Parts: sequence; structure tokens; C-alpha cells
Amino acid sequence: MDGNFARSIIEALLFVADEPLSTKAIKAVLDELKEDEIRKHIADLALEYETTGRAYAVTEIAEGFQIVTRPQFAEWIKKMYKSKLTHRLSKPALETLAIIAYRQPVTKIEIESIRGVSAEGVIDTLLERDLIAIKGRKDVVGRPLLYGTTKEYLRYFGLKDLTEMPKIEELIGKMGEESDV
Repeated sequence: MDGNFARSIIEALLFVADEPLSTKAIKAVLDELKEDEIRKHIADLALEYETTGRAYAVTEIAEGFQIVTRPQFAEWIKKMYKSKLTHRLSKPALETLAIIAYRQPVTKIEIESIRGVSAEGVIDTLLERDLIAIKGRKDVVGRPLLYGTTKEYLRYFGLKDLTEMPKIEELIGKMGEESDV
């Protein structure tokens, strides 16, 4: 298969996908290409988009690749899709999500002991939005459910994987800087 044609097929797949595509998913369609060849074509696409000043980019996110608009165009996109934008997370939801992300797998009781309030409704919301999932049960009396983050969590926050999350020490430092102002 011609390299330009293969790259165009990969571009089309990324363009129509509503979630990040892994190289394995692309290989399932283009079985004659090796995964490293697919990665090379994706890197070439990303470079082409960057050097030609396109309004979109190829980004590695949630263990896959996706075509996304560049951040500098967010203002206009928001205006166009104002009513269609998903609701933001509340402060309690963000707090709960942070606890789960940094301590996963974690039980509801552990979350509530850190937050000091019930987390039932917030956990239900995060489950509905597919930002967290039940990862199993803790091997203690009562066998409480364990919660952890999902690929949708990575996608929501624009992370390739959990190692890209800021370290807790960095966050504490930023909070200290903000309180000094």
C-alpha cells in the first residue's frame, strides 16, 4: 500500500472516531501495516498539521490518538456549541475525583473520611459520567467496592496516562503560592 494512501486512511479513521484510537484498533483496519508504521504515519500527520498551521492537531490521549482542535480556538468553538457543551464538574465532584485519582483503588468510606462528608451522590455522578468505575472489592469485612479512574477520565483531563497527572507536591506548592497572593 502506498504510504500517502495509508496515511490518508489513518487520518480518515482518526477524523471520524468519537474517541481516541489505539494503534491496535487502527491495525485491525490496516492489518498490512505494523504498529510502528502506524505510529510513524500518525507522527507525520501531527507534524504536517503543526507546520501548516492547521486549527487542529493529532494528540496522544487516553492510550490512543485523536484529532482535536487547538486550544487557541476554544473561545469560538464554545460560542458555536454553547448549549451542547457538557456540564462542568462541581467542586465536590472534582475533590472526590482527585481523591480517587491519587489514591486508587479506593473505597467510598476512605473517600468520605478524607472529605469529611458523604460521597454517595458525587460517586453516582462520576460513575454516570464514566469518569470512574468499580475496580473490584477490598478484601476486608463487608468487601466494600473499590473505585478507580477510567479512560474517559484521561480523555476529560487531556492526559495520555496517569503518570501525566501533576504530583501532589506540585499541587500543594501551587496552593501555597495562591494563598500568598
